[in-house]
Amino acid sequence: MVTVAHPQAPAHSVRRSAPATRHLAPNWYAAVMGTAIIANAGATLPGPVGGPGLRTACTAVWALSLLMLTALLAARTLHWVHHRDQARAHLLDPAVAPFYGCLAMALVAVGGGALLLGEDWIGTGAAVALGSVLFIAGSVIGLAVAVAIPYLMVVRHRIEPGQASPVWLLPIVAPMVSAAAGPLLVPHLPAGQAQETLLFACFAMFGLSLLATLVMLPMIFARLMTGGPLPLALTPTLFLVLGPLGQSTTAVNKFADTAASGVVPAPYDQGFAVFAVLYGVPVMGFALLWLALAAAMVLRARRRGMRFAMTWWAFTFPVGTCVTGAEGLGKHTGLAVYDWLAVALFIVLVAAWTVALTHTTRGLFSGKLLAAPR
Repeated sequence: MVTVAHPQAPAHSVRRSAPATRHLAPNWYAAVMGTAIIANAGATLPGPVGGPGLRTACTAVWALSLLMLTALLAARTLHWVHHRDQARAHLLDPAVAPFYGCLAMALVAVGGGALLLGEDWIGTGAAVALGSVLFIAGSVIGLAVAVAIPYLMVVRHRIEPGQASPVWLLPIVAPMVSAAAGPLLVPHLPAGQAQETLLFACFAMFGLSLLATLVMLPMIFARLMTGGPLPLALTPTLFLVLGPLGQSTTAVNKFADTAASGVVPAPYDQGFAVFAVLYGVPVMGFALLWLALAAAMVLRARRRGMRFAMTWWAFTFPVGTCVTGAEGLGKHTGLAVYDWLAVALFIVLVAAWTVALTHTTRGLFSGKLLAAPR
């Protein structure tokens, strides 16, 4: 991809103004998502692993994700102000544009952490206010991205059949993240119409994201079966398929929890509870199948020389959604196997996050991750 200086400014001024942000793409929001999901998943972890010590650690990780989000929003603002040519190029690049879904998901994920953990450090009022602002902003952006990016892919991007990638899921999964986080806000709204409206709005976002995912997944799987393995650097993106699976399972369990509190009248409250189990169990089964397949492909790529790239953050947030999905199923089925599954996946999540964060920090300070792509 060739980049040029902004037509209204000389080339030397573009290089001088915020040069570190010129190649800062929206995929960096994946680091915020991957950090926030550690806090959100750990906050409700069942069994002996959960406890005050874990909650304190998760609250600290949430605070880190909030700092990362604030810094990245500032850096991306500089990117758009000083490097609009590059920002437009990102939107017109079919390999980069889908990552705008990460902006919406990062906002909602950090907002969810505020509602789950923020009150411990900043108080209930501030936590609810922060969570509400981030949820609304992230949901609006997520719905816009879910329409705008597919539109660009159809009318502006030039895509070959063999270019189908799990990255295409990012813009259409963003509303699913809002669907799973929205029920956390319901108890803070006035009883009656306000609570019920938000719950059904989240249910609608669940539906639109799920149906869009069902349209996209066959193309991705067909690409793998007919085109062979993904390039080494893109192999970690196979884990992105876990995102809509785990997040939708999380969402239906959150709906059931919220409906049980009297937000919706009978028989809908029982309907949500039944749907949570009947939907979540088979979908989590498919998620574990895909996890095994994706892990095998990653091991194969690693043996063939796959090195660290920002795509390694795909090992974090999607796995975290499976943790929260398993937590919900453990609560609604009463089966200990889901509790232990949540704990096992959380251990994998923390290990993946540690590796990705270490390499990202090292690459950030060395400047390699902010250099122009080759």
